[in-house]
Amino acid sequence: MAAHLFLVGWAALVTVPLLWAVLSSLKTDREILTSPWTVPATPRFDNWARAWGEASIGSYFLNSAIVVGSALVLTMLLGALVAYALARYSFPGNRLLYYLFVVGLLFPVFLALVPLFFVVRQLGLLGTYPGLILVYTAYALPFTVFFLHGFFRSLPSALAEAAFLDGCSHWGVLFRVMLPLARPGLVSIAIFNFLGLWNQYLLPLVLNPDPERYVLAQGLAALSVSQGYRSDWSGLFAGLTIAMLPVLAAYVLFQRQIRTGLTAGAVR
Repeated sequence: MAAHLFLVGWAALVTVPLLWAVLSSLKTDREILTSPWTVPATPRFDNWARAWGEASIGSYFLNSAIVVGSALVLTMLLGALVAYALARYSFPGNRLLYYLFVVGLLFPVFLALVPLFFVVRQLGLLGTYPGLILVYTAYALPFTVFFLHGFFRSLPSALAEAAFLDGCSHWGVLFRVMLPLARPGLVSIAIFNFLGLWNQYLLPLVLNPDPERYVLAQGLAALSVSQGYRSDWSGLFAGLTIAMLPVLAAYVLFQRQIRTGLTAGAVR
């Protein structure tokens, strides 16, 4: 009973602020200030259109989609290759490389901000899509390799050996046998990476100073300042709601795959 009450309380703690933000995005500024806990008398979807166009949320959304999408593809490709090699092949330095990735999980990102800034600037990638994509990829790789390493080790070796006996190459075993078997884990880590990179604020704040290339987190921070001074609270809540929708959609659509990937990777 106590566990159920705790879960109900936790669910309310998570969902009530989300619902409040969505309802506020459909109100007028007067309704937000005078009746913050009531439903809107008339839903104002023009708030969303104003935030998308006038507040440049659409531009920020597109920038985030380009950066996060490209970084996610690169992270999944490199992470799967590295994790598979470390999990299925024995070679000198195997464990050292694995533990280097594990150490990368423990390293606070804010300690690397100054070196990252100078490295990216010297490469001429400061304030560009490629610079942010490469940094996002490096940021997400340690967790991706750590997660997929355990998943690949849990896969049966008999299937790989049978594929080798049938004349399949190492690349063929990886792409035709192992990656399909690892699909639950790949989907799970892809969703985790998407959520983490989509909400990333510290890295683009330092490495992406060009306002025209702001990602969504930077754009929302700028919007909160500008709309706050203009007292356009409905536009601010509309921008926040638009930013939340991809994250909520990803979780709702793939929650079963997340649970499957986590439980399958934990069993050997």
